[in-house]
Amino acid sequence: MSSDTGHTLDVQAIRSCFPALKAGTARFDAPGGTQTPQQVVDAIAEALTRPLANRGVLTEAARNAETIVADARSALADLLGSEAGSVVFGRSATQLVYDLARTMAKDWGPGDEVVVSRLDHDSNIRPWVQAAEAVGATVRWADFDPGTGELDAAHIEAVLSGRTRLVAVTAASNLIGTCPDIPALAALVHGAGALLHVDAVHYASHATVDLTALGADTLVCSPYKFLGPHLGVLTGRRELLHSLRPDKLLPSSDAVPERFELGTLPYELLAGATAAVDFLAGLAPGAGSRRERLVRAFTALASHEDRLHGRIEEGLAGLDGVTVYSRAARRTPTTLFTVAGRDSGEVSRHLAERGVDAPAGSFYALEASRRLGLGDEGGVRVGLAPYTCDEDVDRLLNALDTPRG
Repeated sequence: MSSDTGHTLDVQAIRSCFPALKAGTARFDAPGGTQTPQQVVDAIAEALTRPLANRGVLTEAARNAETIVADARSALADLLGSEAGSVVFGRSATQLVYDLARTMAKDWGPGDEVVVSRLDHDSNIRPWVQAAEAVGATVRWADFDPGTGELDAAHIEAVLSGRTRLVAVTAASNLIGTCPDIPALAALVHGAGALLHVDAVHYASHATVDLTALGADTLVCSPYKFLGPHLGVLTGRRELLHSLRPDKLLPSSDAVPERFELGTLPYELLAGATAAVDFLAGLAPGAGSRRERLVRAFTALASHEDRLHGRIEEGLAGLDGVTVYSRAARRTPTTLFTVAGRDSGEVSRHLAERGVDAPAGSFYALEASRRLGLGDEGGVRVGLAPYTCDEDVDRLLNALDTPRG
């Protein structure tokens, strides 16, 4: 699905796999959810049209369900550098973080402290804040530098103490793309005797994730952000997951990871998630294990997205009145900007009328938007995906350079 070099994507071949792109819109809304390749659609349909029942071994339908779940755990483990037995599925990353926070808070109380970051999506803030408040634990806030967009080690170190039980931080801001140095933060957090939870929802769409290399104790992502269906994934250190006792139904399995999964899993969505991981693994040529192919594919994807991202930033720099808030030295191909004298919603509508989808808002990163001085309204966000092409970038920049009608 790529050209003859290991670092160049065949974007037209990739685009041909996405039925939604036939509508003709230049899509820059990938941070909110990518479009879906036909291979994922087919996998979902196949799961639903073959015999299917609750998991088991006695019937073909039961075995189909069992295979779907096992395959999905294996695929997501390959994507996240984790173990299949440590992959938990849920309705969304938000739901999984709420469940995890409530479970961990059973061991917290007055005098304990939890650290959250103002850079984060609210799904990695509010569940921890509310769980801590419910048991009388203290919440401490790590700020980021609004001028540079950076969240560095000093920001976390300033709020750590011997009473810190957990630090929750993003691997990449869904609003401005900032990628903190997670391994460095993990060393600080673990040095203080605390656990590190990482939100990789935005990060996993653009970079190779490795649970161990990051130093994360737990981590979440969402397949619909990387070409898959709508569900959430949690993984973590297996020994930690074994030590946690989530609320569950009495007859449901107490095994890990099943003890964290409430009710019957959405088998068809799990089949789609496996197909999405396999699609990503096929973005760059070459043999090897699925993990090896994924690493190679994300290297090629980064090269593709970095080039287009550079074009966008150069184009925005040449437009009068545009302020770009995505300034960190290391960031995803995600750009937040405003236009002087124009409401961001109005700019987004102007683009939509010209066939360019670049939404406006704070995108649930409310604390970050406020910290940047943008209030609850935020700005216009432009994000890239494997199917983004040069023609899309041309349309975006031309539309921004076109006066309002």
